[in-house]
Amino acid sequence: MSQILTRQQYQAQIAKPKKTKFKNIRTEIDGIRFDSKKEGEYYAALKIREKAGEVSNVEMQRSYALTVDGFLICTYRADFVFWDAIERRQRVIDVKGVATPVFIIKQKLMRACHGITIEVVK
Repeated sequence: MSQILTRQQYQAQIAKPKKTKFKNIRTEIDGIRFDSKKEGEYYAALKIREKAGEVSNVEMQRSYALTVDGFLICTYRADFVFWDAIERRQRVIDVKGVATPVFIIKQKLMRACHGITIEVVK
């Protein structure tokens, strides 16, 4: 049996923010939406470091194809990729509250396919 809602009841139900799987708080900074407050805070700190000249070539949500023997297994999307002038190397950063089993496999594939170590920021 279906329930009939009034217009006000329906509006009240859709106005509720959806709960996220890992209870993260979605955030918006500089008009950019981030999946978590931690990711937004990392972005803000990275922008400060960029203005100071410590980092450059900042990319967000860069995708990497993870292929084995010519077959695409999956793709990995890094939260941040940038050149660290202090450490003199490119860094791939993923801001995580929880490292899921899927992420752990993608982390190993990135190392095997591209020789890139993903740095996890908690």
